[in-house]
Amino acid sequence: MFRNWRIDTVNGALLAAYFIPAWTLVAFNIMVAPVHGLYERPSVAVALFLSDHLQMAGMDTVRAAWLLALGRLTVVAFFAIYLVLLCIPRIRRTGGSDEALGIALAIGSLISFASMVMASKVGEMAALRLHATELLLLLGAAIVMVIERPVAAPKAVEAAAPLGLEQAELLHNR
Repeated sequence: MFRNWRIDTVNGALLAAYFIPAWTLVAFNIMVAPVHGLYERPSVAVALFLSDHLQMAGMDTVRAAWLLALGRLTVVAFFAIYLVLLCIPRIRRTGGSDEALGIALAIGSLISFASMVMASKVGEMAALRLHATELLLLLGAAIVMVIERPVAAPKAVEAAAPLGLEQAELLHNR
């Protein structure tokens, strides 16, 4: 069963196993109580940056929190689609699930990088370490995915076409 699994396939599945529960919990905490969820550890750097540097009012902070939750849920959805596509062997062998993984990696890297920069600006070291670690996980998976391409299917060998009546069978015609 595991003969046709590539390194990027396993790496993507392990990333999905981390990001789906972790980011879903953070997003649901933000959706239930936007301000309280935004000031929890995974998003505190974003909250401090919004309040200190951008001086956002209450309702604008809630909208930004919901936008962050929507971005995180989008990444979770693409990781879930990737896992569903991995269950189909034909798609897994040809690398058809790589698009969903690539989109999840791109959006997740963007969110983690922006959060890391915001954590750096407000001086929140625990959040900086968390977002830097997540960014390195996502970028490492993207590098593995780019380097390891799916194995191409072998080309079928064509049978020699029979010669027409007007062609002589010479050595160079074989």
